[in-house]
Amino acid sequence: MTFIFAMGFFDRLKEGLSKTRKNFVERVESVLLNRTIDESLLDEIEEILIGADVGAGTADDIIQLLRQKVRSGAVKNSDDVMTCIRAEMAKLLGHPQRLVAEGIKPYVILMVGVNGAGKTTTIGKLSQRYVDEGKAVVLAAGDTFRAAAVEQLEIWAERTGASIIKHQQGSDPAAVAFDAVEAAKSRNADVVIIDTAGRLHNKTQLMDELRKINRVIKKSIPDAPHDILLVVDGTTGQNAVQQARIFNEAVGLSGIVMTKLDGTAKGGIVFAIYKELGIPIKLIGIGEKADDLRDFDADDFVKALFEKEG
Repeated sequence: MTFIFAMGFFDRLKEGLSKTRKNFVERVESVLLNRTIDESLLDEIEEILIGADVGAGTADDIIQLLRQKVRSGAVKNSDDVMTCIRAEMAKLLGHPQRLVAEGIKPYVILMVGVNGAGKTTTIGKLSQRYVDEGKAVVLAAGDTFRAAAVEQLEIWAERTGASIIKHQQGSDPAAVAFDAVEAAKSRNADVVIIDTAGRLHNKTQLMDELRKINRVIKKSIPDAPHDILLVVDGTTGQNAVQQARIFNEAVGLSGIVMTKLDGTAKGGIVFAIYKELGIPIKLIGIGEKADDLRDFDADDFVKALFEKEG
């Protein structure tokens, strides 16, 4: 039964990456047709890689490797080229770094990201995951500047059976985070997931607010937050790298959640983020259902990207 479920998700992942596959894999396959493997072909492949938002660094690594293998005779034809690209892309993403809320209680997760990236929905899906595992979850409505964000989190709390800590609109988000962590300790809860604002009056104010939340959490639990996750909309392409850089400088990210991969031709951005910033992709979202948020597995991702549907 588990195997069937896993295969179902892999098929959905393949379907979700179809736009990215057309923008990258199928374009590379097209230029390889009836072509000699030479410098001009490698230049074309590099342009396709960069156009698919994998990043200049990733593209350069792949092309340099292809050059070496062409010279050594290890790459002789189009199939060799595709096999080499596929293997290198899986290698470039590193080893899986799972989101594991075990051994620490309460496990505190701070969620950051710009408005519209799917942050609150991701929190709801994570809440569902942990509740399904038998864990007691506390949600913190730290985006006190948007009544809609608080209301959305309340709906998720009710739906998943989590507790929620909220204050009046416009109140101090750091106070909400502190109260949530303290409530989790007093209730012997397993996991705390803290929502935060994605937009204030300016970028500096937002980053200062996030730093403050981070500091206040540590007053309750010195080694928390145990994970700081940036939720990124997969449709934003290279802008996602800049978002990751800014948030990482402010609060030190432990991982990325890449959402909306089912609606983008820019799924290659997962490679750019890891290559340029070294921040692992921990979760990916390919739909609206709770089980469409999954742990990121580089091998499965690359396999789904390169395999045709059907």
